[in-house]
Amino acid sequence: MTSLLDQLNWRYATKKYDPSKKVPADKLDRILEAVRLAPTSSGLQPFELIVVSNPEIREKIKAIGYQQQQIVDSSHLLVFAAWDQTTPERINMMFDLANDIRQTANEGWENYRQMLLDIVATRGAEVNFQFAARQAYIALGFALVAAAAEEVDATPMEGFDPDALDEILQLRQRGLRSVVILPVGYRDEAGDWLVGLKKVRRSRDALISEIA
Repeated sequence: MTSLLDQLNWRYATKKYDPSKKVPADKLDRILEAVRLAPTSSGLQPFELIVVSNPEIREKIKAIGYQQQQIVDSSHLLVFAAWDQTTPERINMMFDLANDIRQTANEGWENYRQMLLDIVATRGAEVNFQFAARQAYIALGFALVAAAAEEVDATPMEGFDPDALDEILQLRQRGLRSVVILPVGYRDEAGDWLVGLKKVRRSRDALISEIA
């Protein structure tokens, strides 16, 4: 059995996709489910994931994404969009959902709900958005690992105009702002200059320190 570390060594930020190869539905579903299961602060899941396969829309995104060909040649384009406002309604939605799923509620949990409502109310919209965006990046990491486990290529991208992407996908009307995009698909072995090159990472000693 191939290990997770083997799969992480296999993956790379794919530069050229084979547009003729599509990710099977079952593999895509498992990647999306990994995103859904990703941990987030206070369990809020303050983001949404938009799966874009429409070629005309992806051409529009390419135009505001520095003409990066992966946007249109990949099988699917995943757009991670964070809450533009962490409202009381959104917080209460998630706490109520937890109570409903667990069929329980307790004083400590409800006190935590109120504490979070108070924190969010005092720290401002932009700080709350940046908080939500960081949670979306946790989910992005889960998507990358899940894609590698499925031997599906993926390329995380910040190189796009977020305001323009929000307009294309009408995200602001849904209370969302785009954060990062992730083309997924299959590498073009013959056309990608990065295929086969050694992975470049700092050594363990240079990256990791331990405090005993």
